[in-house]
Amino acid sequence: MAVRIVGLGPGDPQYLTLGALEALRSAQRGYLLGAPTDLRTALIAAGVNALAGPIADDALIVRGGAIEIARFVASLGEIGDTPIAIGVLGHPLADFPGLPLLVRALEARETTTEVIAGMPHATLASAMTMPLVPLPPQSAHYSWDDLIEIMARLRAGCPWDREQTHRTLVPYLIEETYEVVEAIEGDDHDALCDELGDLLLQIVFHSQLAVETGAFSVRDVIDALANKMVRRHPHVFADAVIEDVDAQWRSWEELKAKEKTGLARKSRLDGIPKHLGALQRGQRMQEKAARVGFDWPSVDGVLDKLVEELSELSEARRAPADDPHVREELGDVFFTLVNLARSLGIDAETAMRQANEKFHRRFAYMERRAADDGKSLKELKLDELEVLWNRAKTETPA
Repeated sequence: MAVRIVGLGPGDPQYLTLGALEALRSAQRGYLLGAPTDLRTALIAAGVNALAGPIADDALIVRGGAIEIARFVASLGEIGDTPIAIGVLGHPLADFPGLPLLVRALEARETTTEVIAGMPHATLASAMTMPLVPLPPQSAHYSWDDLIEIMARLRAGCPWDREQTHRTLVPYLIEETYEVVEAIEGDDHDALCDELGDLLLQIVFHSQLAVETGAFSVRDVIDALANKMVRRHPHVFADAVIEDVDAQWRSWEELKAKEKTGLARKSRLDGIPKHLGALQRGQRMQEKAARVGFDWPSVDGVLDKLVEELSELSEARRAPADDPHVREELGDVFFTLVNLARSLGIDAETAMRQANEKFHRRFAYMERRAADDGKSLKELKLDELEVLWNRAKTETPA
């Protein structure tokens, strides 16, 4: 039976995660290190019935005193299959310097450990039991820890933020991502700075939700990302030699395949998000297929395939309008066009967005010119619309 090392959060019972509370309730023996009396009282009231009395030298255990940790582990006696929980303030991985020594001492007794996340001390939640100092004015400079604290405060004090879940935030995550793209494509550095902040907020928001349920913290997100980047770039952080970009792609794919998520995939195409735009997802699948040699030898082959697919679509149109075969053949045309874009080194999704914006500019020009003459577009004949369209092509940006 693993010994669970449980994060108790900042000490206020209000911010104890559900995962931490359940771990303490299910333990047949529980020990609290450095927990205030009111938290101990609240835990007992919440159904944690197996708490041992205060631990001598618990502050030294938390700080990593080797002698005190050895003495504490010895005092646990026979562990066996008895569920044991050890509660520490904050998040064990962030706020418990003695964690490595404690884990090694338990491993020496052939006992495994499990860490149950808690809200880290780097949040304003640690000050929720006392009057809050007003935040600095908007012009002040904030740090990363300030941002984490602000998010914790929002979850504690804003009705809208309190109602959110991972699922309810999905539309905002998608919207903010596209707003970042729009700022990049508009070469608007001020907007890009602002939109990147909005996107970062989504990451911090999801991490805060995870902390509150004991799943993970933003520190875990950063650790996972940093470890992944180091692991997947041995030519930068180790002594591997990679000659060019193609070799880098091959190395990247090989390293991903050896990771836990990679080992669980049955196809090279697994892992491409299904919610990507259809053009973007199609291009990502084609790129992965091309890396194992499933590709046209030249652009000419793709163009020939496009002609073939257009012919098949033309043939399918002889069927009734609601025949699903027509939609299937049209999809094949789109897929081949994406393949053509990839072969030409063009991102299909970006090309389509640019085409949309170009049409928007030209159509808006037509509307303005028609309005200048006191008309709407629907009042104009087809040849008049053609004249306006040609003017729009020459008088609006490409």
